[in-house]
Amino acid sequence: MQQPMPHQLMGYDRAITMFSPDGRLLQVEYAKKTVRQGSTAIGIACKEGVVLITDKRIVDSLIVPEAVEKIYQIDDHIGATASGILSDARVLIERAQLKAQQHRVTYDTPIDTISIVKDICNLKQICTQSGGLRPFGVSILVAGIDETGPKLFETDPTGIFFQYKATVIGEGETEIEEMLKKEYRDDMGVQDALKLALKALYRVLEKDFNPERVDGAMVRASDKKFVKLKRQEIEKLLDDIRGKAAKPSKAKE
Repeated sequence: MQQPMPHQLMGYDRAITMFSPDGRLLQVEYAKKTVRQGSTAIGIACKEGVVLITDKRIVDSLIVPEAVEKIYQIDDHIGATASGILSDARVLIERAQLKAQQHRVTYDTPIDTISIVKDICNLKQICTQSGGLRPFGVSILVAGIDETGPKLFETDPTGIFFQYKATVIGEGETEIEEMLKKEYRDDMGVQDALKLALKALYRVLEKDFNPERVDGAMVRASDKKFVKLKRQEIEKLLDDIRGKAAKPSKAKE
């Protein structure tokens, strides 16, 4: 009996516009795999604001850590981070920054977070149905404060987007997602959200974890200002996390 040939051998993954017999766009699925292999990025929305924590994944000791940027400011009240092919992310982030500036000049008001997300996803979607293009191999977390409160969105290589209370993209996604589901609370503050995100990243990286690898930012609901975390702030939060982790073991002794 003749065995069915893999879709790759039949050529269904050679063009982005070609569906496989079971209704899949294989090039888009490959793009999603690229994202899962990217550096970890975590976003958490809470009552006081929204936070972003990401792994810079610095693998060369000669790289200047401060020169590596993984969290980007789109507007005064909106930030973003990404996982996957970061050159793809840079193009999309710069497009979002331009759109935010144009909206402010045209209407004299800050742009809604959802408008930025939809514009990014519209371009991503076009690249899933146009010959000669390839999908963007990147997922982006967009976090901001609107009139109705903190917002956190995840965009996907297909052009789909979802709003989340807390989410993660990149390496260690499954493990961190389980941790967020267990420990996220609707009433948590910004400091609690930062500690939860750092704790999750610390658990995934383990012995490879280093404060220099961490990039963080937050937007508070009170002032709607995007603020990058300083190294000292990250180290202080990590000391608190390590201190809490050490207490149960001492009690057992």
